[in-house]
Amino acid sequence: MRRVYLDHLSATPLLPEAFEAMKPYFMEAFGNAASLHQYGLRVRDALAKARSQIAALVNAESAEEIFFTSDGTESANLAIKGVAYANQRRGNHLVVSEIEHPAVLNSVEFLEKQGFTCTRVKVDSEGFVNPEDVRAAITDKTILVAVHHVNHDIGTLEPIREIGRICAEKGVPFYVDAEASAGWLPIDVQQMGASLLSFSPHKFYGPKGVGVLYRNKKARLVSILHGGVQEGGRRAGTENVPAIVGAGVAAEVALRELNQRFAHTARLQKKLWEGLKANVPYIKLNGPEPGPRRAPHTLNISTEFIEGEGQLLMCDLNGIAVASGSSCVSKSLKISHVLAAIGLDHALAQGNIIMSLGKDTTDEDIDYVVQTFAKVVVPKLRNMSPMWDEFQRGIIDSVISPTGRGRSFTEHAAAVSGKPAH
Repeated sequence: MRRVYLDHLSATPLLPEAFEAMKPYFMEAFGNAASLHQYGLRVRDALAKARSQIAALVNAESAEEIFFTSDGTESANLAIKGVAYANQRRGNHLVVSEIEHPAVLNSVEFLEKQGFTCTRVKVDSEGFVNPEDVRAAITDKTILVAVHHVNHDIGTLEPIREIGRICAEKGVPFYVDAEASAGWLPIDVQQMGASLLSFSPHKFYGPKGVGVLYRNKKARLVSILHGGVQEGGRRAGTENVPAIVGAGVAAEVALRELNQRFAHTARLQKKLWEGLKANVPYIKLNGPEPGPRRAPHTLNISTEFIEGEGQLLMCDLNGIAVASGSSCVSKSLKISHVLAAIGLDHALAQGNIIMSLGKDTTDEDIDYVVQTFAKVVVPKLRNMSPMWDEFQRGIIDSVISPTGRGRSFTEHAAAVSGKPAH
């Protein structure tokens, strides 16, 4: 059976050159970067090189503005909580978009329990944040604005530069979560006006177990882990040297191949969506159409009358790896807060999957996915679906292409249960 991996937003295979670079730091160069002898010196040199490679990827002014953590979630926690605690004498108000990653939203909820307040800026039906809504939300108590570069669920590319300019005018630190864009889209923290920016190298062919946080020197930040003085005193704990070395190599290769990766995945993304749209009835793309307003390597689609979990499992049985909802919360089986925020019908939100492409995805892979999804996955699941049966009998109607017969499944379910879906 052909195997096609379309879950690059959750993890990517490690680059062979990154793996080769990491090997000596498991057995030979095993020293602690905090040690003063030659073993420690060799490791510190390796960390310095990786810091420079990462700084080049995001166009930081200095490698000293790069901090290493355990992953992107820790970096987001450090950015949100570290800036909030460092600036609480100035104010206690934060501004975030309502579709941020749970690492951001849950950090904000944690702070709210300690007396901080937050304004969650709404988005439109494609997931775009209006910069003027951010401006309106900022008060004289605002100490941080957080808006991600690309949405992790629906691939929306946010107007980061415009928001960065507003934050600069207001004198408020601006944090950008680049978890879904680093290594795939150009990132320039200076042009973005980003005070802080974070990501995980394992999303672009680096190893797991390392995260990155860029912090402009002007942004105040305190540590949320207490112990030693590693990472300039901003993140206590012995550095994961092999992973950091691998991350540096992955960043260097990503920067070198960025244009090629972008063009390759964007072309296949368009081919995949056009193939699915032409061959699967009652299917909807969530987020912007493929093009300049969408990340080039991910599609979020809802297939009506069948659930996302069933699609994921049936795809897996046929050799296709996809995600149902964002990877960090896919096991919860809850409706994505992103899809709820863009106003997607409840039944369509339950029927969504994410297909994310990589640099090694081929045209033949896309042909296989379109053919298998249209001819095997969807027909099998719909033949087992009570919703599809009720649609065939005119009890419920399609939300995507209404026929004028029956009610939508969401309206039907609400009428039967007496409770609204959302």
